[in-house]
Amino acid sequence: MPNIIEITDLARPELDVFARLTEAQLRNRLEPEKGIFIAESPKVIEVALNAGCEPVSFLMERRHLAGDAQGILARCGAVPVYTGESELLAGLTGFRLTRGVLCAMRRPQQPTPEALCAGASRVAVLEGIVDATNIGAIFRSAAALHMDAVLLTPTCCDPLNRRAVRVSMGTVFQVPWARLGSEAAEWPQQGLARLKKLGFHTAAMALSDTAVSIEDARLAAEPKLAIVLGTEGDGLAHETIAACDDTVRIPMSHGVDSLNVAAASAVAFWQLRAR
Repeated sequence: MPNIIEITDLARPELDVFARLTEAQLRNRLEPEKGIFIAESPKVIEVALNAGCEPVSFLMERRHLAGDAQGILARCGAVPVYTGESELLAGLTGFRLTRGVLCAMRRPQQPTPEALCAGASRVAVLEGIVDATNIGAIFRSAAALHMDAVLLTPTCCDPLNRRAVRVSMGTVFQVPWARLGSEAAEWPQQGLARLKKLGFHTAAMALSDTAVSIEDARLAAEPKLAIVLGTEGDGLAHETIAACDDTVRIPMSHGVDSLNVAAASAVAFWQLRAR
């Protein structure tokens, strides 16, 4: 039975997670086991619940109690549900809620890359991608286009960032992910060494006169392939490209030399999927 709490005071501290804590404060780097993330919309929240994520509290428009959120509330026992009219909640958050429902959830414990990749044949490796929209879109493509896992370098945006979760449509809870180290200095040398020890052939997606075409049949035939994608604008670091087994480019026309990293990821994931 949900614990419905009508909001009468926007300053109550239980509401801080929805409006007054930064992403860094929610993540709680000093005590990761106490970290929180925010999922938006009944569909995304349901995907998170299905993945085993633990709800802490809800914030939702009153009309959703017996509407779109009824099913997920039935799964969550006596978790506090803070509610009010849409205008009141917009006064708290500063924006109208996406589909009227937010859920604060505990951050799940992340596996090591070694545990994650034990049975994987295709993984995406994201270097320094900081835009939450791109992260969310890449996860959605990874889920749809046969990636077994996503690995992130230490400087990448958090996949459980509120916007990344929303853009991914919850696929950040379906595609396993881990970080290749916790400090920037651990990439690329140490991170790539870990991938090679796990048996992965590494393919750097980059513009280069010596790059092979993404259509090269040899790449798709690799039993274990790590597709390495670089940050917005600058792409992969030179030392990363030099340390990978292959440099790979997408053939293009009309004088276009590159794609947004999220678009490029979709092309690469499909073309280089395990056959």
